[in-house]
Amino acid sequence: MGAGRRPSHMLWPPAAHRDTIARMAEPEGGHQGPRRPVAGSALPRRLGLWSAIAVLIGSTIGSGIFRSPAGVAVRLPGPLPILAVWATGGLFALCGALTLAEVAGALPETGGLYVFIRTAWGRLPAFLFGWAELTLIRAASLGAIATTFAEYAYRLSGRDPAAPAHVRGVHLAAAGAIIVTAACNIRGIRWGAIVQNVTTVAKYGGLVLLIGAALLFGLRAPGPSHFTPAVPPGSFSWAPFGLALVGVLWAYDGWADLSFVAGEVERPRHVLPRALIGGTVAVIVVYLLANIAYLSVLSVDEIRSAHLVAADTAQRIFGRPGVEFIGAIVVLSTFGTLNGTLITAPRIFYAMAADGMLPRPVAAVHPRWGTPYGAVALTAGLGVAFVLLRSFEQLADTFVTAIVPFYALGVAAVFALRRRPGYDPPFRVPGYPVVPLLFVLAVISLLVNAIAEPGSRVPTLAVLGVVLLGIPVYYGTSKWRTQTVA
Repeated sequence: MGAGRRPSHMLWPPAAHRDTIARMAEPEGGHQGPRRPVAGSALPRRLGLWSAIAVLIGSTIGSGIFRSPAGVAVRLPGPLPILAVWATGGLFALCGALTLAEVAGALPETGGLYVFIRTAWGRLPAFLFGWAELTLIRAASLGAIATTFAEYAYRLSGRDPAAPAHVRGVHLAAAGAIIVTAACNIRGIRWGAIVQNVTTVAKYGGLVLLIGAALLFGLRAPGPSHFTPAVPPGSFSWAPFGLALVGVLWAYDGWADLSFVAGEVERPRHVLPRALIGGTVAVIVVYLLANIAYLSVLSVDEIRSAHLVAADTAQRIFGRPGVEFIGAIVVLSTFGTLNGTLITAPRIFYAMAADGMLPRPVAAVHPRWGTPYGAVALTAGLGVAFVLLRSFEQLADTFVTAIVPFYALGVAAVFALRRRPGYDPPFRVPGYPVVPLLFVLAVISLLVNAIAEPGSRVPTLAVLGVVLLGIPVYYGTSKWRTQTVA
């Protein structure tokens, strides 16, 4: 149908379903300030099932599976604890994806998690999520991914990205990557989806090839197995397990990002649940197999000291060409994740602006291409600023702590929504209420452990403090928001 006006029978949601959403959208306890109609249907629906799955997988598989295994092995130096924490992270993501599949099917609107939190818990928690995304989460994530992309692009070109003469160039290349992917996504969601489909197939296929080669090499290699002893003395305790889980969740992050573009998914009540569950399961399978493959080739001590464990695995099997192959996979992987982030994240700011919580130009939709170009430009601008001013470690350290409380609120929305009249999701989470409850309890345990552990206490409290600073900002700008909506 293109970007033009749709006939009335093609509009989503249908009139009856729009009325149901409107009734559910009022948080229990009454009206909480001025509201705009949700703008979810203002963006054309152009993402099919496979593109939606590609968005999820492409947003998830980035640098984490290549960088996180070393940090995990430092804290849990045993084969079984390593595999256990990756399986736990996968279970965590699957519980969240199963629950969001229900909520997203019932509320298929642009903004995803923001909309779920606002509908279930009210405008203040939704604003805090947007505030955290604006000040901490999204720009830091974008900057960290772009930095990894630029570093490995430099390596592929034969230059050392850590050399003092190249540090500034790495930052500029990272900023350029953000600008290029932003331009693709302003040009149209189909352009962004094409980039996402191609890079997702390339990086998932590359990982599968590496896994197959590593398993064949490891099973045929002489000498002692790297899987025994399964639990060496001192390789497991609960506090390091919790800290290792933070790194694992960085690698798994992205399973919820598809919900941000729910307003642009075709037949969303059919496609969203399938894409959320199918994409998350595909990521869990390849991550578990990747860690088994690494252990088939490298010892736990070698994994602990590996900066890029996949490259060391490939070098052991193929020599120098294996390192170059993995470098190319990392470049494709991070570029795809960068593109996926610029497909999904701007929809949060678009939904906030449509609600009157950000200036109206942020909600501008391009008259020809049908994309939220104002929100894409804002997201890219923040990412460029962060990547030029901060290092990878500074960008990545705050991410998981800032995002998981809002994942918990989004998942817990199912408890509130199931009590609302007219709630009619196309899919219901199996194992309710245990599955969403497990997710929420896991988030609480993760945060308590991070605060209790002396090494992570100060940065964790600092991140949570920045999030809570959004409360006075919310009330301090209430008069402006009222005038904006009026």
